[in-house]
Amino acid sequence: MSEYELKPGDIISMKKPHPCGANRWEIIRTGMDFKARCCECGRFIRMKRNKFEKSVSEVLEKSED
Repeated sequence: MSEYELKPGDIISMKKPHPCGANRWEIIRTGMDFKARCCECGRFIRMKRNKFEKSVSEVLEKSED
């Protein structure tokens, strides 16, 4: 289990930046795989849970519940 409790709506920073230069991602979906949207250009990525959790650098903003 990761050290972060990630849920949809959270804004995170990844270890490697997106090719557009941004490093802020909004989590769209969680589960067996994660879906995230780049906050700069709007592109989506989808990654397996274990790879995604290893790639997260920090949680920048928590979602409002």
